Amino acid sequence: MAGSSHGHTPAAWTGVTIAFIGFCVSGAFTVTADPLGFWAGLVIVALGGVVGMVMQAAGLGKTKAKPAQPAREREREAVGAEG
Repeated sequence: MAGSSHGHTPAAWTGVTIAFIGFCVSGAFTVTADPLGFWAGLVIVALGGVVGMVMQAAGLGKTKAKPAQPAREREREAVGAEG
């Protein structure tokens, strides 16, 4: 997984950080039994997802890679390129 750079983008880091803050806010207001603060924290969590998607659309996220090619097709292309 380390070689795939999964989640190592500004969009991912920003979205997860905002969502984490929202979870902390929700948790704190759960302990104090304040439903309005709890729901505000969940709104912050959703905001983190939206910010992450907007940043990805702006080009700060991971680009979509083309699907992996089966080994047989890679072998055929290698043989075809040689001869």
